[in-house]
Amino acid sequence: MPKVTHCTEDKNWGKVGSSKKVYVAKSFTQKGGFASVDKIIERKENSYWKFQVDNFQTWMLGFYKFTGEWKTTEIIPNKILVDYTYILYSDATFLYPLNWLFAKTFWKTYMKRVLENVRKMACNNEPYKYD
Repeated sequence: MPKVTHCTEDKNWGKVGSSKKVYVAKSFTQKGGFASVDKIIERKENSYWKFQVDNFQTWMLGFYKFTGEWKTTEIIPNKILVDYTYILYSDATFLYPLNWLFAKTFWKTYMKRVLENVRKMACNNEPYKYD
């Protein structure tokens, strides 16, 4: 996955129905620049987010959107359980075996890194609130 460099049109990001344009660095699979759009589908402060990523600017193995859900539960004070699930949508039936392999290997590893980065931010008391 290419590195995200910045986002634009994100003034209302975090509110249900809001979106932002995501830009990435040049990589093997991306020319760099505008890459996709993230949209907030549902949000319950401090407990649940549902979001969608679509409008891909490059071919994505037949995937046309991803949705993710982020649920948090406080187990004890200052200890939070994060349940992160995602669905990858493809409209290329002949690519389903490749899609499955991508989801079970690469995407799963990528999402584990995302969660680890969030854990480090939380442990370092970095701000992680988008107003």
